[in-house]
Amino acid sequence: MPSNKEQPTASAKNKGVFLLPNLLTTAGLFSGFFAIIAAMNGQFESAATAIFIAMVFDGLDGRVARMTNTESAFGAEYDSMADIVSFGMAPALVMYSWALGDLGKLGWLAAFIFVAGGALRLARFNTNLAVADKRYFQGLAIPSAAAIVAGFVWVGSKYDIDPENVAYIAAFLTIAVGLLMVSNFRYHSFKDVDWRNRVSFIAILLVVLAFVVVATEPSLVLFSIFLLYAISGPITTFRTVKHIKLEHVVGDTECELGDGEAEKASTSTKFEQKTNEKTTHD
Repeated sequence: MPSNKEQPTASAKNKGVFLLPNLLTTAGLFSGFFAIIAAMNGQFESAATAIFIAMVFDGLDGRVARMTNTESAFGAEYDSMADIVSFGMAPALVMYSWALGDLGKLGWLAAFIFVAGGALRLARFNTNLAVADKRYFQGLAIPSAAAIVAGFVWVGSKYDIDPENVAYIAAFLTIAVGLLMVSNFRYHSFKDVDWRNRVSFIAILLVVLAFVVVATEPSLVLFSIFLLYAISGPITTFRTVKHIKLEHVVGDTECELGDGEAEKASTSTKFEQKTNEKTTHD
């Protein structure tokens, strides 16, 4: 006699979300929210540190999702929502509370430019996933931009710098970083690095040395690293583009590559296609 109980459909089986990657995303979101609360209470070092902690969780959630085969459209959307809070709103409000508030209209406009630049950067990144060169970011990534703003506040708080003395520098830096996010400058994504490959023992020693250097003065070292990374974008673009035009700085047109760079990009694309085909067949 056939049972009246309905069999679960495929859509019913797929309901719910994966716990681990979304838990890491939530931890990053909490860190960004904590940074805002800490800044409101005048705890600027804690606020800046929380934003860097959010960067760690943001770097982990996607990699964990790929390693555990738990990628999903929900996770991607949730990650973007968390990023605009942790790396858009939080750094802007932390910087505004520390130095921009005394500048009046200029201060909140600078903070808004940063938030708007971050939102536009995320929207463009999400819509260009299928066509972008994986080796480069188009524009400064929002976590890196957040690290520069938060790092500036961290350095200022750590060394007891009077915010009134650097308020205009803070405004310029916030606006500049916000504009770099929506620029067409090319930034290395380091996605072509094979982290699973074997390395020499010297490389491990260099990694240990890097941790030691960061640990000596984390605020100053981290701020310097991300500031240099922000400067590397224009340098990389001007070195690889044959004829600089307005479209290479801002706009919808992608940058032209030199012959060597175009060949590398073609080779990289072919390698990714073969890898994807192999993964599909497997």
